[in-house]
Amino acid sequence: MQTELSTLYRSLGISEKVQAFGEQVLEELKDRFEQIDLVAEYNQMKVLKAMQEHQVSEACLLGTTGYGYNDLGRDTLEAVYASVFHTEDALVRPQITCGTHALALALMSNLRPGDELLSPVGKPYDTLEEVIGIRPSKGSLAEYGITYRQVDLLEDGSFDFDNIRQAINEKTRLVTIQRSKGYQTRPTLSVSRIGQLIAFIKEIKPDVICMVDNCYGEFVETIEPSDVGADMVVGSLIKNPGGGLAPIGGYIAGKREYVENAAYRLTSPGLGKEVGASLGILKDFYQGLFLAPIVTAGALKGAIFAANLYERQGFKVVPNSTESRHDIIQAVEFGTPEGVIAFCQGVQAAAPIDSHVTPEPWDMPGYDAKVIMAAGAFVSGSSIELSADGPIKPPYAVYFQGGLTWQHAKFGILKSLQSCVDKKITVSKFFP
Repeated sequence: MQTELSTLYRSLGISEKVQAFGEQVLEELKDRFEQIDLVAEYNQMKVLKAMQEHQVSEACLLGTTGYGYNDLGRDTLEAVYASVFHTEDALVRPQITCGTHALALALMSNLRPGDELLSPVGKPYDTLEEVIGIRPSKGSLAEYGITYRQVDLLEDGSFDFDNIRQAINEKTRLVTIQRSKGYQTRPTLSVSRIGQLIAFIKEIKPDVICMVDNCYGEFVETIEPSDVGADMVVGSLIKNPGGGLAPIGGYIAGKREYVENAAYRLTSPGLGKEVGASLGILKDFYQGLFLAPIVTAGALKGAIFAANLYERQGFKVVPNSTESRHDIIQAVEFGTPEGVIAFCQGVQAAAPIDSHVTPEPWDMPGYDAKVIMAAGAFVSGSSIELSADGPIKPPYAVYFQGGLTWQHAKFGILKSLQSCVDKKITVSKFFP
């Protein structure tokens, strides 16, 4: 079988040297992968228990049209999400178009003119800059008289507690905590560290709303930020919790008051959660959530494999090859545009969809620099599927994530390395 597999790899453009290097790295990751499988099993049982407790039935998979009144499947799914995240309520809708939309919805529905938004973990993800008004945009929070304050992480990635304390004032209404790194090479925050930060903030101002951008972090650990004090957790269904099957959507899970505020903003005052047809895609939402712990585990293995592979090539990787993991994103710092482009082109060539397409950097809406994206996905833009992207600006880092199966993630990483080897973007003597 191994011989046949090697032959197949050769036919897919992976050289003998690249495959051998990959297998050498994998040999040392067996124990770590076993731990990932244990976490996946726990989370699988957690999701299954929630579905059984809320008596998900075949009728829940059918969906509605029009106003969507009395949509059994939609309402039950939201109860399932609330159980999985241990929250009072949840809003899970196809009308939430993406992660940025979900975050904007949570912010705009719970902030009022004169309020202040605080980020105690530094710069938010690029697309939120226009939502907040850091970069001017129509309809931003700034246009509604909502101010913004930011406290950067310290150089070692720890929280700047002194300056956070000084930043919290009588206007501070909501604190936004981004779990993942975004287009930065800072550490991803563990659930435990998020809990520590929330406890510190609540001690200073108990009534402040703590919202966590949970994108890329769901099911990586056995607990979620809502288990350690977060008032809202927010994410996208075309990332971890959609399991690769959800074709669109986002979620907000948290305290009932804040979720209701978001529902009234999503639909209309007076309507809230009562309307919003599910349009026949509930089966994908349910089945995607059911598969999400296993799909996330495969993507996590891929991220760890990539970290080990590229660190041994001499590149800076964040997290490094041995650090504990708290999201599925792996950053690799190339230091040159050519490295970022070669990596992404290799990932695209490994895709089941549009593998024949060559990605190039372009001016993507919501970003302040050209961005290259590799995403040959069944669902457009789905970053739980094998994907890689990065802004073409210093430090010229690429961000790799996803893979619906571990086997595909592995192939995509090998293909990215092969692309770098072919373009002479390596520093190892292994590939002269």
